Amino acid sequence: MSEGRELIARRIARFLKNGDLVNLGIGMPTLVANYLPEGAEIDFHAENGVIGLGGAPEEGQADKDVYNAGAQKATILPGAACFDSAMSFAMIRGGHVDVTVLGALEVDQQGNLANWIVPGKMVPGMGGAMDLVAGAKTVIVAMEHCTKDGASKVLKKCSLPLTAYKKVRYIVTELCVLEVTPQGLTLLETAPGVTVEDVVAKTDADLVIPAAVGCME
Repeated sequence: MSEGRELIARRIARFLKNGDLVNLGIGMPTLVANYLPEGAEIDFHAENGVIGLGGAPEEGQADKDVYNAGAQKATILPGAACFDSAMSFAMIRGGHVDVTVLGALEVDQQGNLANWIVPGKMVPGMGGAMDLVAGAKTVIVAMEHCTKDGASKVLKKCSLPLTAYKKVRYIVTELCVLEVTPQGLTLLETAPGVTVEDVVAKTDADLVIPAAVGCME
């Protein structure tokens, strides 16, 4: 696993509070469960029908019947509950999920999210992302700051079809932590060794730069 992905997952884990019900999206977001501080009382919800999902199993300890919503091997913690998809989505749509963490293709300075389709490419569908970003109290995006071609994924305005309109609260990348606020997209923290100027140079969106910017570690 790259240092950038680990940094993103570790930082997002610090956003979570005891008592939160949290849904982790497919891919990088699933790593967040591996970085909770010891003793943290966080309940992870998976839309395939679990509350009480744990982190990745240790080598040789995987249960062939236990997977997360991304079909990755997972663990189930003592006291967990399993149920059908109808109940799972009732929890999501009913506003009972405190935090959802998702990946993104694009996010813009108004908190709009595009993460489900690139026009012209075959996809199975939007999945549960639309429900999660609409129903969760706090939406956090975990993603790399730029595409493989070096183009910013943090934009003034999304160009891809939207998954959700003005729902994103925080964006965490390998370069920085950003918050969508009424004043604009605000730079909260930079990664170790990354300057404010580095972030500005790789961000298409307009940024609000506070007098004091923190460090992700």
